[in-house]
Amino acid sequence: MPLHKDDPRALGGYRIVDRIGTGGMGVVYLGRSRSGREVAVKVVHAQYAEDKVFRARFRQEIEVVRKVSGAFTAPVVDADPEAVRPWMATQYVPGPALSARIRGAGPLKGAELRLLALGLVEALRDIHRAGVVHRDLKPANVLMAEDGPRVIDFGISRATENQTLTETGHAIGTPPFMSPEQFKDARSVGPASDVFSLGALLVFAVTGRGPFDADSPYLTAWRVMHEEPAVDSVAEPLRAILTRCLAKDAADRPGLDELAGEFAEALPEPAAGDMETVTLRLPPPPAASEEPGPAAAPPRTGRRSRLRRWPVLAGVAGVLALALTGYLLFDPFKGNDTAESDTTGSESPGWDPLPDGWEPWRTSVFGTAASGVTKPLGGGASDTSTSLSCAMGEGALYCGGNGTLPVRVDGATGRLAWRADSVPPGVAQKAYGSVVLGVHDGVLLVSQSVMNSAGDDETMTVVARDSATGKRLWSRPMSATGVTAALVGDLLMTPDGDRVIARDPRDGTARWTATLPAGPTYGCQFYDVDGVPYAGCTDAGTPSRTVFYAVDPADGSTRKVSVPDGDAVHVGAVGGDLAFVMFIPRDAQSSAESAYGEVLLIDPDTGAVRRRKLAGDPRGEVALVGGVLCFASSAGQLVAHSPETGEQLWQTSTTLQQPGTPVADGQGRAVFAASASGRVAALDIETGSLLWESPARAEQVVGAGYAAARVFLDEGALVVLSPDGTVFTLDPGHPDQEPLSG
Repeated sequence: MPLHKDDPRALGGYRIVDRIGTGGMGVVYLGRSRSGREVAVKVVHAQYAEDKVFRARFRQEIEVVRKVSGAFTAPVVDADPEAVRPWMATQYVPGPALSARIRGAGPLKGAELRLLALGLVEALRDIHRAGVVHRDLKPANVLMAEDGPRVIDFGISRATENQTLTETGHAIGTPPFMSPEQFKDARSVGPASDVFSLGALLVFAVTGRGPFDADSPYLTAWRVMHEEPAVDSVAEPLRAILTRCLAKDAADRPGLDELAGEFAEALPEPAAGDMETVTLRLPPPPAASEEPGPAAAPPRTGRRSRLRRWPVLAGVAGVLALALTGYLLFDPFKGNDTAESDTTGSESPGWDPLPDGWEPWRTSVFGTAASGVTKPLGGGASDTSTSLSCAMGEGALYCGGNGTLPVRVDGATGRLAWRADSVPPGVAQKAYGSVVLGVHDGVLLVSQSVMNSAGDDETMTVVARDSATGKRLWSRPMSATGVTAALVGDLLMTPDGDRVIARDPRDGTARWTATLPAGPTYGCQFYDVDGVPYAGCTDAGTPSRTVFYAVDPADGSTRKVSVPDGDAVHVGAVGGDLAFVMFIPRDAQSSAESAYGEVLLIDPDTGAVRRRKLAGDPRGEVALVGGVLCFASSAGQLVAHSPETGEQLWQTSTTLQQPGTPVADGQGRAVFAASASGRVAALDIETGSLLWESPARAEQVVGAGYAAARVFLDEGALVVLSPDGTVFTLDPGHPDQEPLSG
């Protein structure tokens, strides 16, 4: 659709290319970023931008979509809910809405129906794991992309912790696909309501009619609440499954895991060649007088795994708002989708060999251990406040955390070999915490803390355990100071008042004691820089000051390395120089997400400083990987910069939301990042080409902020930790291989 003369030509750094669609509440545009990536930009009409309730709903929609990360949903790329005309950019989906697909080519069957049903189950899993109920799952809100459906338009979704916008006396949704409870009490709607809508939507997909269709929305509502669904045209065994989905009582409807298995049995497995024809039966373009609908993407031949290509560019469409007495039917945007992008990743690098005996697996750090304390403390994975601390070493992942006993997860099999009994008698779970420091020569080092009942005194201890058996070897008391205990090379650094004691990890004996010159106002952390221990001490005053001390591992003597004032983050070493990135001051930033303005390279011998501007002020979690600075932003964009010049080397968008710290493979050829949902992306370090993205594998999405998920290397395998405690392994050469659950 051509642009109008009053349409914006750019929004938030995206050049507006075309109109995708328009509706009663706003306009959806096709936008293009500087890198060439296409996005769908939803912009609110000016008259609604002045409505505080509408603006609040739009802000809630953005927050809700950011929570959801999945292969069959369309994530937010960027947004500005506080703009004069609020807008939101999502990935662009090349494909028609299900409503247009049915209208133009008739009901679905065979492989196409199977892909829709199973894809929607997976989409709802991701949505519900994020603590969200969609509440308006209908054909207009499902886009038919080549590799599966995309659920869009979360404008009336409700996060479980936010019910303030559901008004008494109003139901929210679209009557033919609403559940009975949506008509009775919108505030009581839960995940089972989406299962009801899924059943109604699939009846429509199979027959071309909804199970409660009537001549008016009032009669439709009556049928939803009081009559049996019209499903006689649906063949068995699918009819029986959908009838259960459409049960009046939410408790009688099947769960999503159950539905996934039943749909897989009831719907035929795609035969060879079927998938190539799925997207060929697209509806013709609408007549000029018709309401604009999704345009067909040109057909493509050949089949590629979803994991071997760029993520499908996804977007947002919606439908015209419908007012119904007694109901608030908030459904703001109706649009179509245009041209398709066919960008594929580069060839995968040669991956390192996998560990001996490796097999794909998935488990939880809160699972049952083979020895020691078999069960975790308290609620385990259900406690979303749990913060995990983990380290990889000697073929296993070791984890602890607040209220979490140390546990070993074998890297090759996922077996929980042991869980340590570390809580003294009578100590409550919430008063206990453990931090895994690392593994050295068969010894696991853990820092433990116990808070007294009054909550005003903390006892700290470093404990050494046999890494294979979990048996306690020795322990030493520590003092709670600004110095953080750390394992650096073959030295265990433990705080002791204003001093640091370097201990032998094997037996805990003290090798030397030193006082850091920074003083008590600084918080200090140890780093291993090319085999030399460094103490990085930071004073968070104004301006923030950082000093580094090279520590002689033989006797603890120190040599100061000055760092320019400012909020500096140490990221590693480049050619023998210490490397830092500098935050842009908060009051000078244009984004709520932290941004970096400079890279500093400091000669540790002379103190000479080289400063380089970071082009574009990159944002997000930063790491020095494979010789480049890699930044992972909350929207899933990974950006690489040269630490020598500061110039941007590449920029790539992924479907990850709130990814953790980027990690390079053993040869520095690929970079990995993971989101809280357990989705992993792999990129070529040299070119930034997206090699693959894996399915989401976390049991639930919990946690907020950066570094919510972590990727560890176990020889050539990846071990991924999600903040809910889910741990799984991946072969980077075959990331689509399904894990065995432990």
